[in-house]
Amino acid sequence: MRRFGHGLVLGKFYPPHAGHHHLVRTAQDRCDRLTVLVCAASVESVPLADRVAWMREAHPGADVVGAVDDIPVDLHDPAVWEAHMAIFRGALDGPVDAVFTSEEYGSELARRFGAEEVCVDPARTLFPVSGTAVRADPAGCWEFLGPAVRGSLARRVVVLGAESTGTTTLSRALAGHYRRRGGVWAGTGWVPEYGRRYSEEKLEAARAADPAAGWADVSFTSEEFPVIARRQDADEERAARLGSPVLFCDTDSFATGIWHERYMGGRNEEVEKTASLTRRDLYLLTDHADVPFEDDGLRDGPHLRPWMTGRFREELERTGKRFLVVRGDREERLAAAVAAVDELLAEGWYFADPLPEAR
Repeated sequence: MRRFGHGLVLGKFYPPHAGHHHLVRTAQDRCDRLTVLVCAASVESVPLADRVAWMREAHPGADVVGAVDDIPVDLHDPAVWEAHMAIFRGALDGPVDAVFTSEEYGSELARRFGAEEVCVDPARTLFPVSGTAVRADPAGCWEFLGPAVRGSLARRVVVLGAESTGTTTLSRALAGHYRRRGGVWAGTGWVPEYGRRYSEEKLEAARAADPAAGWADVSFTSEEFPVIARRQDADEERAARLGSPVLFCDTDSFATGIWHERYMGGRNEEVEKTASLTRRDLYLLTDHADVPFEDDGLRDGPHLRPWMTGRFREELERTGKRFLVVRGDREERLAAAVAAVDELLAEGWYFADPLPEAR
């Protein structure tokens, strides 16, 4: 099997899927050096920078570069071909020996580069998927998506609320409900509240110094909350990359900002900045009225529950987040939450159409 010095894989990767990755891996195996050229049109809804980052993560041994290509596609117009080729050549740092492709235009693309065409699984028998299919139904194509794309597309649902209002109970129940649907949903993830573990560790440290110490003897500093927020978001991101099309979180960094208010008396700019970096799709606010307060050794604020519920709601409204207040017993809360999540999932995912291709 012939080996090449410099190979090229070119595509939109809108978004990248298993077929793309197979193409790149095949090319890497046969080239001393491989360039992956990601071409994106301005009308498309996934930024070029994201696609480049996803491909670099998946293929660290390749040279992944990006280019904006807003020229309509017409495979029968030589002038249009030349306009595209000018963009392609401008993105590369030298000639290529081989063009690896699964597309019909591969032979003409290779000819114009003065390179050999290497056709890889054009019938898509190994990975029966396409970018068009993924854009139409990401959940139906979930098995063909890599961790970075899954992390970007997963619908993130956060359950938040005051102390002892059932956030852990509801978020775990939701994850279990969707896992029982089977198929791609069997991998539905649940992200626990890192702040609770952090608090447990602080209490353990206090008791190591004084066995009689209790929660009232534990104190926080403002600098600890950004640490909690960043760790919470890191756990969330890791779970989103590994799970199903929906992820359930017991609190998040946005909620950490309210907890900072509760313990420190004001907002924390660093926590708020951290919270702004991650997209969440739905918040479920657990009301305090229907849940009796239970002191589990890490709680001391039953009188603050109405205030905290109010502050969560105020901030959700102020920031324009999509949310639902859940009330009633466990069954009623779960039923209302499932209905809200099902509505979110039924809306699907939006991808702008790529530039049309003249045929």
